[in-house]
Amino acid sequence: MKALVQGLAERIWEVVAKQRNSVSARYVGGTALGGDAEFPVDVLAERAAWDFLVDSGQSVAVYTESDGLRVLGHRPSHLLVIDPIDGTRGAAADLEMATASIAAARYTNDATIGDVEYAILKEIKSGHWMYADADTPGIESSGYSGDLPRLSSVTDPERMFWSLEFNGHPAQLMIDAYGHLIDASANRGAVYVFCSASFSISRIITGQMDAYVDIGNRLLRDHPNTEADFRRVGHGSVLHLFPYDIAASVFLAERAGVTITDAYGGSLRDTLLLDIGPMNQRSCVAAATPQLHAALLSGIRW
Repeated sequence: MKALVQGLAERIWEVVAKQRNSVSARYVGGTALGGDAEFPVDVLAERAAWDFLVDSGQSVAVYTESDGLRVLGHRPSHLLVIDPIDGTRGAAADLEMATASIAAARYTNDATIGDVEYAILKEIKSGHWMYADADTPGIESSGYSGDLPRLSSVTDPERMFWSLEFNGHPAQLMIDAYGHLIDASANRGAVYVFCSASFSISRIITGQMDAYVDIGNRLLRDHPNTEADFRRVGHGSVLHLFPYDIAASVFLAERAGVTITDAYGGSLRDTLLLDIGPMNQRSCVAAATPQLHAALLSGIRW
C-alpha cells in the first residue's frame, strides 16, 4: 500500500507537470460530485489517478473528488480517498498552493479519518512530498530543507502567519467572524488565502505557517439560517471541508504534533470518509502550538 500511494502521487504529479499546458488554464469545465467547480487540470489529474490504479492491477476501493466511489477488482481490503488536486485554482494559475492528497484506510462503509493508515501530500508544482503511515514513526519527506516536522513556536495571534478560506464562504460572514484577527495580524504577521486545506495544513508542518482556519461549517451548524448564503456563493452547493480535502493532511498533522480540531475544538477523526453531505463536511482550526489554537478558538466571533 505504501508503494501504491507513493506511486499514485508521483504519477499524478508527472502527468500534470507534462500536460497542464495542453489544457485550458482557468476555464471552468464542469462541476465535481460535491458541487465545487471543476477545472480542466482537475480532469487531467483525475484521469491520471484512475489510469494508474487500473494499470496497477490492485484490488482497491477508490473515492475521488469528481467521480465518487468506484471499486477495482474483488474484495478490496483498502479504500483510497483521493483529491488528485486539492488547490485547483493554484494549479490552474501555476502557483505553488496545490497538492495531490491521498489517504488509505481499511475498506468499510463507515470508515473514518481516524481509520487512515497511509497518507501522502505531493505538491503539484514542486514535486515535494510528505508521507506517513501507521506502521512507521515520524514523517518521511523529500524536497524540503531538513527533516519534518518543523513547527513554529508562535503563540501570539498578532504575530501569526496564517491562512483562511473564502471559496464557498460568504465574505461578509467570514469578515464578521475573524476580520479583527486579520486586522491584528496582517502587519506584524501575515494573512493568506491558499484555497487548499491540504497545502495550508502542510505549511504548518514545514514551519512556514503558524495556523489555518476554516470555520464555515461551524457557522452553518450554529446558525442554520446562513445556509442560503452558503449555497448562494457555492452556486447551489454547500462547499465546506470534504473528507477527501483533509483525510491525508489531518493524519500527517497529528503525526507532526500540530494541534488540529474542528472549529468546536473537537476531533476530526470521526469524519466519515464516504459521506460528502453538509453535516459530514467539517470546519478546521489548526495551529503549531496549543496556545495559539486556544487563542483562535476563543478569539473568533462565533
